[in-house]
Order: sequence, then structure tokens, then C-alpha cells
Amino acid sequence: MSMSDSDTASQGSEYKNFRQISRDRLLYEMLRSTKTGDSKSSWKVLIMDKLTVRIMSYACKMADITEEGVSLVEDIHKRRQPLPSMDGIYFIQPTKENIVIFLSDMSGRSPLYKKAFVFFSSPVSRELVAQIKRDGSVLPRIGALREMNLEYFAIDSQGFITDNERALEDLFGEEESSRRGDACLNLMGTRIATVLASLREFPNVRYRAAKSLDPTTMTTFRDLIPTKLAASVWNNLMKYKANLPNFPQMETCELLILDRSVDQIAPVIHEWTYDAMCHDLLNMDGNKYIHEVPSKTGGRPEKKEVLLEDHDPIWLELRHAHIADASERLHEKMTNFVSKNKAAQIHGSRSGGELSTRDLQKMVQALPQYSEQIEKLSLHVDIAGKINKIIRESGLKDVGQLEQDLVFGDAGTKDIINFLRAKEDISREYKLRLLMIYAAVYPEKFDDDKISKLMELARLPQDDATAVYNMRLLESSSDPKKSSIVPFSLKFDVHKKKHAARKDRPGEVAWQLSRFYPIIEELVEKLSKGELPRNDYPCMNEPSPTTHGSSQSAAIRSGDIPTPYSKRSRRTATWARPRNSDDGYSSDSILRHASSDFKKMGQRIFVFIVGGATRSELRACHKLSTKLHREIVLGSSSLDDPPQFITKLKLLNANELSLDDLQI
Repeated sequence: MSMSDSDTASQGSEYKNFRQISRDRLLYEMLRSTKTGDSKSSWKVLIMDKLTVRIMSYACKMADITEEGVSLVEDIHKRRQPLPSMDGIYFIQPTKENIVIFLSDMSGRSPLYKKAFVFFSSPVSRELVAQIKRDGSVLPRIGALREMNLEYFAIDSQGFITDNERALEDLFGEEESSRRGDACLNLMGTRIATVLASLREFPNVRYRAAKSLDPTTMTTFRDLIPTKLAASVWNNLMKYKANLPNFPQMETCELLILDRSVDQIAPVIHEWTYDAMCHDLLNMDGNKYIHEVPSKTGGRPEKKEVLLEDHDPIWLELRHAHIADASERLHEKMTNFVSKNKAAQIHGSRSGGELSTRDLQKMVQALPQYSEQIEKLSLHVDIAGKINKIIRESGLKDVGQLEQDLVFGDAGTKDIINFLRAKEDISREYKLRLLMIYAAVYPEKFDDDKISKLMELARLPQDDATAVYNMRLLESSSDPKKSSIVPFSLKFDVHKKKHAARKDRPGEVAWQLSRFYPIIEELVEKLSKGELPRNDYPCMNEPSPTTHGSSQSAAIRSGDIPTPYSKRSRRTATWARPRNSDDGYSSDSILRHASSDFKKMGQRIFVFIVGGATRSELRACHKLSTKLHREIVLGSSSLDDPPQFITKLKLLNANELSLDDLQI
């Protein structure tokens, strides 16, 4: 059982990003490969399970699947109509239940389909293969039996999740269950390995080492999460290396395995980019946004469901911009459009300057040739308007300022007390998030009861208090005195004593509300430069002598820092630069250079965070890809917006509750 050879390594002639490769493999290597012999022109049925249907939907559109000859998509677990004149393509997990159903479909005198092409999302056991081979009536009807090794959700052009939504609960919970934890990590390890198999990448596997505060402290299961996951990924990779045709035999990339304790602040602090604000403030369901458009008949507004995804050029341009910058750019786009179109000017002049969503809808009717352009602008003007209204009415700027000041050591306990007394009307969620950040910056305050007094002052209910107390379960176990990179160490300045979880970086001038950066940004840069300390981040493999000609890891061991990577000083924040600056970080610049830059990319870096990643971390990976000229792919057990993360944190010692019971 093998995969066909596809040139997907970093050094291929036409560079494709992570999600493009995942899509191509599903469409061409899987679906198109079934067009052989008498099956060439006939329509087919695609049968999937609950997981594989989501794998497919994250990577491909229905139109893509139809184009490859699929006329019907079915759920393997539901009763299906027999279609004996059509071939069936099974894309399923290699579970006993799925195999039993498949054999039932295809055995006997009246199989459901003429021929079956079976593709497994991850490696299938010998026992299950033997079970299939034992059925004499099924065997002649099988057109293909292969492992696709593609069991992850490509949520972004540079991001994937392994769909372990309960990872935080299973691994960091107060009642440690090593059996449940090991099962969770083994599944995660299998799925991460399928990412690397899909891209034909064999990594140097680095992971965050367990460090106890002193030799007498017992190492807990929680401390060993990255170590155990690294071992699981490594074991799977060794099987691929031995059995998978065309799998690299030498290291081609880097993989860094971390867990949520590396940065407790990123999941709860307000991230001020357009993408993060949409998901944090607008109660979106995944990437779905409900857009209200004025009715053409003048009645009640019509509700329209839209997806905020890469196919929308405005979204692609603005998603990583600061919300104020995004709003300005939208205003400029609208002004430019109106100035170039006489019909638009007529409608614009009636409204006295500022264009409402209704004005835009009238423009669509007056200028049908520009309808798509105006509708997209109208959508984003509406979204940005809603976000800015929430920021204004909820006092979020003041909250955001205090959050940033706490993280950078410019505010402390007194500032929190004064804020809570002065701003009693601030929302419960904002107070909770402030106190969670305070708990991450000042973990020692749990001991002197300071945090419980602040919670009383904030009048937080018991389940909110649980979320704050559970921040302790995510505390880093690194020793601040020995570790070279410590997210939450005390950093004292000689002139001004600061208790800070981050320090401002030289050359980085940003808006006050965007000083914050996730820790992985620092770690990935150090990894790329060969400066990530091996004591804190050991490597599973002794690297091969050469890696595509020159070994990055060997160079690190010998003390030579590789030179092909960018060593420019850190950039000025996108939203603090002039609009036309070609810094390689602005959305315009990324769109302009994307195709040419990807062709010159160096080796990939994969970063995996156990316990949920954040949108700020995904943004950091996009930013660093441009800066380092290496595709940085972020993986995690899930992608969590602050409300989801807080809900999960409340569950860490509430075993009798479910995710559905708790909402913030």
C-alpha cells in the first residue's frame, strides 16, 4: 500500500503551500487516480466518515470534487441506496467499524457499487487488511486499497489542526489520567506524522524539555507532554521512513513541539487584528458570518451567510492588519471606488459623504457590472463598523491598554484595583480576561490570596474564578534561573524595576494596543537562526550529515550559524508604517510577492502547540514566513478563540460537566 510519487518537498520546481499540497493530493492523487480502464468516464460516489468529510471540506470545495467525476457524496454510517452501475470511492479512517461496513457494502451477490476504490486517512493495521483479504467476494471488486496518510484539517494556507478538542482537558486536567492522556497524544502523534508524510518531509524533531524547579520535585505527566508527543511522532516517522516509497531518508525540515504552558497569555489577551477581532467579538460560527443586506423590496433586511476565507481578496489583504488600519484601508477603497464612478458619486452625494450599507446596496443595483466588488466592500465595511462600535461602546480600548501594560510590566496590582473600582460597568468577560492575564504574569499572587481578593472586587462568579485558578495548571515548569528562554520569568531593569511577561523588542515600533507578541515568534526566529538552546529544546534525531546539501542541524552543532536566513532588525509594525511601504509584511506586499517569494523558500518549519493555538500565533507564522523566507506551518490540537479557550479552561477540574454545559 503506497502513495504515488508527487514532488511536494520544499525544493520542488513549483512551490506549493501546505494547504495547496493537501488539496492536490485529495483531488488528483486520490479522486483522479480512480479514472482508469472502464472507470475512466463514469460518475462515481464518494463515501466518507464524519472525520474524513471534514478533512475534505477544509481542503476542497464541492465544485473541485464534482470536477473530478464525483456526482454524489455519502456518509458511510447512514443507509445508502444501491448504485450497482457506479463505482464507489471510500475515503475513511482505518477503524474496525468502517471496515465491517465496507465489507457489508461490497460483499455477496448484490454489492452497493460496481467497484470500490478504498483510501485510508492513516496507516491501516495488518489485521484489518487480512480481514478484507479473507472476503473472497469483495477482493475482485476492489480497484484500489491505499493509505493516503492525510488525517488533519488544513484550516489555513499555513495551518492545520488534529481535531483533539479535548486535549486541554485530557492532558492538563487536575485529575491526571495517564491512560487517557497517552491515548490523546498517540492519536495526535499519528495525525502530525500524516502531515509530514503528505508533504514528503522528514524533520529534525525538537521539543520543549521537562524541567522541574528542583531535583526533589517529581516530574508530572503534564511536564512530559511535549516529550511524549515527540516520541509518538518519531515512532510514526520511523515506520514511514522504512515503508513509504519516496519518503526522505535525511532531514528536510524542522518540527518544534510545544504545549500551551509555553504562553498562557496569547489565548486570552485581546488581539487587535481584523481576523482576531471578527472571531473574538462577533460570535461567528467558525468562518461563517451572517451579513444583513437591505431588502431589494424595501422590507426587512435579508440575512446572508458568508465565509471569511482566502477566496475573498479583501479578507486576504486585511485579516492580519490592525483593526484601525483595516478600517482606514476600507474607507480608502470606498473613496477610490466612488471617485472613479459617476453613478457611485450620485449615490454618495445623496448620503452626504459617509456611505451606509444601504447606499452600497443601491450602488449594486445602479452598477451591476461592479456588483461583486461593491458587495465585498459592503460586507467588510459592515463588519469593521460593527467591530468599531463594540470597541467604542464596551470600553475595550481601556481594557486593551491595561492588558498590554500588565504584560510588559508597565502596570501592576494597584492599576488593576483602580481599574476595577473605576470601571464597574465593564463586562464580566473583560474583567475575567484581565485577571487571567494578571494570574499569568504574577503566579506567586495565588499564594498570598491577592488574586482571590481581586476576584471579589471584580464580583466574578464561581465558574469564572475557576478559570483564573486553573491558569496554575498551565504554569511553565521551567527554572527561570537556568532556562535560556523563559516566557514568564521576572525581568528586572536596573533603572526601573519591572515584573513583565514580555519585553519590548528593539526596532519594533507599534501601536500601544499591538505591542504584544506570542512567544512562538521568538522561538521560531531562534530555531531558524540555530540559536534555540538544545538543553531546553532537545532533538529526537541525531541529524544526518547532509540535509539537501547542507545540514542546518549539523551547522548548529558545530557552532556555525547558517546564513541564508534574514538577519534584518525587527520590523516596524505593519499598522505604524506608511501605506505604500514595501516591507514584505503588509498585506499588499504579501499579495504582490507571494508567488515569487514561495519559489525561493528555504526549508519548512513546523510548530505544533498541544492544547490549542491562537490567531495571533497563526499571524506570527505568516509574518515570519515572509521575514525568514521559510514556510512556517502552525499545527495544534485545535484553534481556539478566547471564549472557547476560557470555556475549556473551566473544564480542567470539572469532570462531570461537558463543553455544552459551560459558556462564559
